[in-house]
Amino acid sequence: MLPVDAATGGLPALMDRPDSAVDHALQQWWQTWPQPGPAVLGIAYSGGADSTALLLAVARLLLRQRDELPALRWPMRLVVLHVHHGLQQAADGFEHHGQAFCAALQAAHPVLQQDLRWCSRHILVNHQPGASLEASARQARYAALVEMAREQGASLVLLGQHADDQAESVLLALSRGAGVAGLAAMAARFERHGMAFARPLLEVPAAELRHWLQQQQVPWIDDPTNVDQRFTRNRFRHTLLPVLEQAMPSFRSSFARTARLAAEADQLLQELAQIDLQQAGQPPRIRALQTLSRARQSNLLRHWLKQAHGVIGSEAQLRALLDVLAACTTRGHQIRIRVGQGYVVRQGELLAWAEQA
Repeated sequence: MLPVDAATGGLPALMDRPDSAVDHALQQWWQTWPQPGPAVLGIAYSGGADSTALLLAVARLLLRQRDELPALRWPMRLVVLHVHHGLQQAADGFEHHGQAFCAALQAAHPVLQQDLRWCSRHILVNHQPGASLEASARQARYAALVEMAREQGASLVLLGQHADDQAESVLLALSRGAGVAGLAAMAARFERHGMAFARPLLEVPAAELRHWLQQQQVPWIDDPTNVDQRFTRNRFRHTLLPVLEQAMPSFRSSFARTARLAAEADQLLQELAQIDLQQAGQPPRIRALQTLSRARQSNLLRHWLKQAHGVIGSEAQLRALLDVLAACTTRGHQIRIRVGQGYVVRQGELLAWAEQA
């Protein structure tokens, strides 16, 4: 797509566009959000099609609230949050495009000069040897988004992931043999570093989103890394999703339903783990653990390790721990099982977790 020319306005009036699937999804999501909502709303914006469509729909609702929907109680100020990773040469272009795009929105709708603010942050990704660069960049990006949002007075940040992103996440979870927590894929709402985040477009297909932008001649930029098939997600996007589209056109809604049901199941498992942990104590007593079924022991131990120690063990590690627990029938029976980067050990009648020495 061609870049926006901020000097000439570059965009037709937002309210001249017909409602889209993005508009409908955003309004439906807002109706489920606890009210009163935030006074200042953050929009994570990369310049790509998904965040561009989200930003336009959010701005449209702000304008419509003034003239048509005063009862909507939509936030009165928007802050556009852009993170400059510096990981590729095109990063400067992304930032320049975003600044020009916001200026074009303000030129087309002068009221947005007061109610829409651009905010960008350059970050340095701390990539440790052997760690995933994607994961390191994601962690740094969230930290920067939270920092900018707080500085601007926002208490909620919207992300533009859509139905195709959710389908890819479900496929990635399946490919890794994940349980219900993994199959829950991307949460519609969550908290990171004390900041609320939400993904209101998870049921909007990417094709509908892009078609809407193309119809209105709204520009966006394509990240060149999105076609790099060294990344598993990109291979799914460019090779597997088209095949699924032909074989099962409704796969996006089916995968989204799987993610929702998995999220509900995971919530129930967490609630059960909390109940069992209250009975077993924290740290858990070995004898109390042994009164539970093996499945409930596993569920409790995963919950305890993650919540109390930030540890996520592999299935093989948890199986080994459960086997040792089953055989622990005497006071002298020792336990030392590797889990994550440390060990689950026995301390008298209790289990404890010790970091690797």
